[in-house]
Amino acid sequence: MGMETYGRSDVVAETFATFVGRRIEDERIDLARAALTLAVTEYPNLQVEAYVARLDRLAERVRARISELGEPAQTIPALNAVLFEEEQFRANTEDYYDVRNSFLNDVLDRKLGIPITLSLLYMEVGRRVGFPLFGVGMPGHFLVKHYGVEGHQVLIDPYNGGRVLTPSDCQRRLDELYAGHISLQPEFLLPVNRRQMLTRMLNNLKSIYLAARSFRKALPIVDMILVIYPRSPEDVKQRAMLRHSLGNLRGAIDDLEDYLKMSPEASDVDEIRATALSLRRTLARMN
Repeated sequence: MGMETYGRSDVVAETFATFVGRRIEDERIDLARAALTLAVTEYPNLQVEAYVARLDRLAERVRARISELGEPAQTIPALNAVLFEEEQFRANTEDYYDVRNSFLNDVLDRKLGIPITLSLLYMEVGRRVGFPLFGVGMPGHFLVKHYGVEGHQVLIDPYNGGRVLTPSDCQRRLDELYAGHISLQPEFLLPVNRRQMLTRMLNNLKSIYLAARSFRKALPIVDMILVIYPRSPEDVKQRAMLRHSLGNLRGAIDDLEDYLKMSPEASDVDEIRATALSLRRTLARMN
């Protein structure tokens, strides 16, 4: 791949675009390498291919346990045995919001993760043994799903050791998360595509960084969200504010002007126009 090390924010966004750019069909997105590229924002010298090779080796061990590839009754126990019994990947219930739970390299190193990263690990190892899995973005708790040849669906929870779930199990999980205020809806268990899954991971990271006021770390994350959704007005506006906070007035002005073009009817256009004018005046005084 020729991308063993890469660091600067714009370079990382360019690398990310090679995996998720609009010309790439969603089902052809390389989830593992795209997810590892997120981690390059934190680890500029990350050896991406070394971690991809670790996924390959995990898959080899799973494959050795299966006589009929793609058969759920064999594949799910084999995945669970290797990942959760032998390797002891597990939920990080002690520190759910630790940023390392969102980086696939850290998940592989520490054997700890959150629902979406453990699901990604499960999906990527499953894919390598001919067992296609789809992410399921249930509110508050990410799952994976396998579609059998006759349309039979199997719902799996990698955050809880690869347990196979029924709809009533999902309702119990929602009750735990939302104190009984949310009823399971059929759309909660629909598959999400790869771009949506990566965006959810990025938004998790962005929320952690913004809560910590780590604007310098939040900025490359927003850059990557905009690689996936370049016409997202809210993300363009958020990047403008981050760039402003970090002293990049020219970049902030460009984003604010783009936002005004994208959302000419938005309720905050007067405020945004005034902010852009103020930044232009500040920039003129500096030059």
